[in-house]
Amino acid sequence: MWLSLIVLADATRAEALSDALLDHGALTVSIEDADAGTDAERPQFGEPGSEPAALWDHSRLVALFDRGDDPAAALADAAQQAGYARLPAFRIEELAEQDWIRLSQDQFEPIHIGGPLWIVPTWHQPPEADAINIRLDPGMAFGTGSHPTTRLCLQWLQREIGRQSQVLDYGCGSGILGIAAARLGAQRVVGVDIDPKAIDAARENAAANAVTMALQQADQPLPGQFDVVVANILTNPLCALAPAISATVAAGGKLALSGVLEGQAPRVIDAYAPWIRLTVGDEADGWVRLEGQR
Repeated sequence: MWLSLIVLADATRAEALSDALLDHGALTVSIEDADAGTDAERPQFGEPGSEPAALWDHSRLVALFDRGDDPAAALADAAQQAGYARLPAFRIEELAEQDWIRLSQDQFEPIHIGGPLWIVPTWHQPPEADAINIRLDPGMAFGTGSHPTTRLCLQWLQREIGRQSQVLDYGCGSGILGIAAARLGAQRVVGVDIDPKAIDAARENAAANAVTMALQQADQPLPGQFDVVVANILTNPLCALAPAISATVAAGGKLALSGVLEGQAPRVIDAYAPWIRLTVGDEADGWVRLEGQR
C-alpha cells in the first residue's frame, strides 16, 4: 500500500514545491494541469526557437509516499521550504499495491502501420514474424508509432523508399522514422535532432533493430542533400526551419512534413512555397501530412 498526496499549487511555486517534497521524503512527484478535461485545459509544447512554456496557472502535484510516512507533515515542511505562508489545499489517498511495470506495458500494443510494417514493443511477440517488425519501447524521445503524425510519416515512407534512397529524418526523436526507412531498404539514413537525449535514444533504438543510421546534432552541417526528407515536429519550428529543411532536399527529391494540425496547413505551405510546393497528402485525427517534390 502506498500513500498519494495531491496538492494544488500555482505556476510560480509548483516546481519549488515539487523539489521540496522530494527533499522531505516523496518517492516521486508529478506536476499536472489541474484544469485538464475542462475548457481551461492548456496543452504545452516545447518548440525549438520558442520561449519555454510556463507551468499551468492551476497545477496539481501528485506525490507518492511509503505507507509508513506522514505526507501531511512532509507537505508542511515542504511548503515552508517553498515559501508558502500557509499550507496549500491537499488530500491524501491510499494507493493499492500494483505491478506498475505490467500496467505501463499493457498500455502499449503492437501497432500495424500498414502493409508489412509493424511497431512492436520489446515485451511483445511480433504478430507477424515475417513482417518488417520495428522493436521500439516508449521512452524519453518522441516517436513510438502511436501518434497520428508518426503513422502518417511511416505510411509515406513505405510508399517513397527505394533501394537507392538517401533519407534524412529531421527531428528524429526516437529514430523511428529513420529506422523504418532503413528496414524498408534505404541505402543511407541520417537522423538529426536538437536534443542530445533524442540522439542517444535513436542510437540505442537503431542498434536494437540492427540498422545503420548516422546521427548528429541539428547544428552540425549535413553531409549533402537527400532524395527523401521527412520532418515530424511542430508547426512553428517547421515554419522557422523552412529554408534549412528545403535546402536538404535534392533536385527532384521528395519532402514530407507532419506535426501540423489541419488548420495550420496553409501557414506551413506558404512558408515552403519559395522552394517546394506542398499539398495535403493525408489526414488522421485532425493532423495532416504535407508533401511535395523539389
